[in-house]
Amino acid sequence: MKYDFDLTVIGGGSAGLLAARVAPNLGVKTALIERGRLGGDCLWTGCVPSKALLASAKAAHTLHTADRFGLPGSDAPIDTAKVWQRIHDIQEDIAAHEDSPEAVAAGGTEVIFGEALVEDGHRVRVGDRVIFTRYILICTGSWPTAPPIDGLQEIGFLTSETIFQLERAPASLLIVGGGPIGVEMAQAMNRLGVKVTLLEAFDRILTRDEPSLSEQLLAVLRNEGVDAQVGVRLERAERHNGKTLYGEAGGGKETWSADEIFVAAGRAPNIESLGLAKAGVETGPKGVIVDKHLRSSVSSIYAVGDCAGRFLFTHSAGAETGAALRNMFYPGGQDAPTIVPWTTFTDPELAHVGVTSEEARKAHGQDGICLHEADLAKSDRARADSASSGKIVVVTKKGSHEILGAHILGPSAGEMIGQFSLAIQQQIPLVPAFRDLIQVYPTYATSITQLTEEAVYEQLERPFYRAARKLGDLLGE
Repeated sequence: MKYDFDLTVIGGGSAGLLAARVAPNLGVKTALIERGRLGGDCLWTGCVPSKALLASAKAAHTLHTADRFGLPGSDAPIDTAKVWQRIHDIQEDIAAHEDSPEAVAAGGTEVIFGEALVEDGHRVRVGDRVIFTRYILICTGSWPTAPPIDGLQEIGFLTSETIFQLERAPASLLIVGGGPIGVEMAQAMNRLGVKVTLLEAFDRILTRDEPSLSEQLLAVLRNEGVDAQVGVRLERAERHNGKTLYGEAGGGKETWSADEIFVAAGRAPNIESLGLAKAGVETGPKGVIVDKHLRSSVSSIYAVGDCAGRFLFTHSAGAETGAALRNMFYPGGQDAPTIVPWTTFTDPELAHVGVTSEEARKAHGQDGICLHEADLAKSDRARADSASSGKIVVVTKKGSHEILGAHILGPSAGEMIGQFSLAIQQQIPLVPAFRDLIQVYPTYATSITQLTEEAVYEQLERPFYRAARKLGDLLGE
């Protein structure tokens, strides 16, 4: 069969754009199919707009709490229309340059707009055009879902896909879901003057993160004015006093009302329109089922990013894209990444890699792990920045100092977590490696040194105490 392309990429989000930029440099004739705008979730509904929002919210918070720094504070009202305009300007600038069809085409990839239908392992239909291709890479992302609350669809709600289409923030907001998106949005909106109520079904927010740190972050949100409630069961929604949710919390019936409802309670793979079942591609609730090399049940079709359901992060999608291209066009195989860090970009940030203390105890037993902690209240840099709400927690295997997980609540946590990602990936123990690693002073990373020094002291003291006890036994003491 004569192929039109060596690679056809379906989906012009972060992963698809990366593939479209990299593949031509490998000598791979490439096509990129997108049914909407290039940039995907990251540019239009996710990373870019949300982080722009967080930056404006942090600036507002700094102004309102400037007395922490010995400066006069400001209680001036915030015009959120200007904040939203700034977000839109940033998006349009990226779309006009780095993520433009012209920029992608200039790199050697043909950009095709339209709905893609996968007919088999080597054919993709876009309208009347049938593309014959050696490999297919599916990276169509995911979309936000809503819980089955009676009446919610009828009264309408916002999601990450629609909130940035507004011209300004609503005056009050009910947020359903205490995961990363819901928590980030709650803090940002509250700091911009929006009355925020956060409702979470579980007994804590950020259930995939270290429990003690998610609890500490919850306290930060509440202290700032977010009405964050956990253990909430929602039953129905109605238009009453704006938009109202009815349910249970704290053992009793409750109602919550606001101008708008923002739902951040899960995502689903965006694969329904691709015709994958007819093409023989196996799928599941999380998306396209792939092996460790990111290959689907059809050997010439690969899937990466959210639509493959492994880790729903832009950086993970990028790493998977690199692995998939390697496996398509180079000999040997590269496994998909398994050590993937993530960060919830609240203030302070909450970063995570590896397992939590709860997960480690289940795997290694109550006495099979060690917890090493450093409180930022003891950090000189945190004191200087008036940002001492935070902690570093490292989970190790008892006796070996093998790092099982690391969790950081603090400023720049997302920057610091990379040290522990590398350590886990390369099986570098906490001691002696981090003992010998010199961190710059004064930085937040200095607390990692403090944490490691305490681990070293424990290691030195343990043999001493064992010998002392043995001597005591011999002397009958």
